[in-house]
Order: sequence, then C-alpha cells, then structure tokens
Amino acid sequence: MKYLSEYRTPELVHQHLTQIKKTVTQPWKIMEVCGGQTHSLVKNGILNLLPKEVEMIHGPGCPVCVTPLNMIDKAVYLAEQKGVILCSFGDMLRVPGSKKSLLQAKANGADIRILYSPLEAVKLAQEQPEREVVFFAVGFETTAPANALSVIQAKQLGVTNYSILTSHVLVPPAIEAVMEDEESNIQAFLAAGHVCTIMGIGDYYPLVDRYNIPMVVTGFEPVDLLQGILMTVQQLEKGEAKLENQYSRVVQAKGNPRAIKAIEEVFEIVNREWRGIGTIPLSGYELRLDYRTYDANLKFEVAIPIAKESEECIAGLVLKGIKKPQECPQFGKKCTPEKPLGAPMVSSEGACAAYYHFHQAIQDLEAV
Repeated sequence: MKYLSEYRTPELVHQHLTQIKKTVTQPWKIMEVCGGQTHSLVKNGILNLLPKEVEMIHGPGCPVCVTPLNMIDKAVYLAEQKGVILCSFGDMLRVPGSKKSLLQAKANGADIRILYSPLEAVKLAQEQPEREVVFFAVGFETTAPANALSVIQAKQLGVTNYSILTSHVLVPPAIEAVMEDEESNIQAFLAAGHVCTIMGIGDYYPLVDRYNIPMVVTGFEPVDLLQGILMTVQQLEKGEAKLENQYSRVVQAKGNPRAIKAIEEVFEIVNREWRGIGTIPLSGYELRLDYRTYDANLKFEVAIPIAKESEECIAGLVLKGIKKPQECPQFGKKCTPEKPLGAPMVSSEGACAAYYHFHQAIQDLEAV
C-alpha cells in the first residue's frame, strides 16, 4: 500500500537509527503523545533499537484510557435501561467501570452493539423508532467529526430517538497538563499525526513557545517514528525549540476545514475530567445548545455517584509519563487484559496493554 509499506522498509529504519546514534550526545526524554505510537514503538521493537540516551515516555493519548470511570458507569446504566440500545466502538466494552464493564452488562442481557461509525447508529434509530439509540461518543479530535455529523444528520432527518453520550477530549490541553505537572521531566514531544490531520498544527505553536520545547508531528509506522525522533533529537542537540511536521504526506497546516466546521457547529469546548489525571480546563467537547436534545446526559437525566478508582492501579502515573507500566506492582499479576484494574490494560492504544502483549520485547530492552 502506497504511503504505508515504504514506511516499514528495514533500509530506511537502519538509516534513521544510524543517524540518531550519530546525533545524540546526552540523555533526552521524549514523550510520544499518542497510544497508537506507543504500540508501534513497542510492537516493532523500536524501544530496543534506540540508543540508551533516548528515552521514550508514553503519554496520555489513549482516549479509551482517559474516559472517566463515572462515564463508563453512565454508559452501563443507560445500556441497562428498558428500550435502550447502546452503541459503541469495540474497544470501550472491556474497560472496567466501578462495578462492571459494558461487556459484562451485555453478557447480562443489555442490548449493546459494536459499530464502526456513529452514522450506523443513526440508521439504527431510523429502523427502530420505538427504541432509544445512544452512541457512546469517545475519542480525541480524530473521532469528533463523525460524531458531530451523526448529530447533524439526525437533526436533518428528524430522528428524535438518537443521542450521544459525549466524552471527547483534546490533545493540546493534555500536553499543557503534562508540562505543568511538577513531576514532569519531558524535554520534547512527538505529536499525534491523526489528530493534526483533522485540526491542523496551529494549536501547537503556543505550546512550543510557552514551554520552549521541540515538538514534531509524527506518523505511526516505524520509519515515521524514527524520523520524528531524529528530527526531535536534532533540535534538542542544537538547543532549538520549534514545531516541525514529519507527517506532511497527510497533515496539512490548517487541517481538514470541513471536519473542523462540523465540530465547531455541534460542539463547544468545556472543562473535562480525565481518568487517572483529574479535570483539565478547556480540554473536552460538549454539545452546543442547539443540539442539546441529542445529549444523552440530559435526555435521560443520568446522575451516577462518583466512584473511586482502584487504589492498586497507577494508570494516572502511566498516562502522565511518570511511571512505566512494568513499574506497577500489579502489572501482569492482579492486572491483566482478562481482569484489568485500569483502562490502559485493555485499550488497543493503552501502554499497559502494549507492554503486556509484547512483553518479550520489553524484557529484551531491560536486559540491554
């Protein structure tokens, strides 16, 4: 596949690794924001291949992982209501709530359906007007356009039995929260290419200037990541701090104007709670007043008591890059994908899941 297979070629991987090793002269800590990048780094053995001076820190860019416990409980509550069909992306089903996951609720008889698009949920609502269809709208800016379009379409079609349970979060405020944390020692960032494909790169310039840090918008294939790391190390070694775009074959400076227009029509920016991290100001989307009739929180008057996270889970420290997954005493013991204590162990973008499934690569890294 063009623009994919050529970014996995061993020759280019070797060239970038050689250049990184020639360039680096001192230790650097670089955070890859996106969980997809984390999985690629671990799965492809890149962490093992990098020189010891370059330490990759795994960031909070896993939307499933940062969806609050209370929001999972709300989704379970709605799924168990008579006449409700709860629709969701598949990676949300095994995330633990305070008492049960959506998968457990489904096993107990709740009508929960895995869909690939919220537009499918609108169609389902049309086909079953006697049922209430709720889509669990989770994700970063990447999935926001589709969720926005589903609400716009429902309104245009006059579908009144459709709503979304919104838990959208935004990347730039998360980077700011990481940098403001007193325990943070991050010196540079790899920014998530898919988010920038939607939103563009304009929101990252102020962060680069405020914190005087290099930031490189990066893709997800091995060559993408190594080129992004090389560009970052080159800046660090020169004492520079600027925003660069490694993923230029996909990311345009202004992003996708039509997607941004849909987002801005439907959503407004609000404070948002992040699981394991806490509330980050102006870090999430909520439905605007004109679309509040499609807000499942309001439609069903959902009021769920706030439950405490497991005291044994250090997911918050992992998401902020302060701890690595294997530093958790329960990693691979009490916390496994089959019986997780926290979301990072079950999400397809969770750092704990990446370390668990590719544990041999991590063991090899520790042995070096």
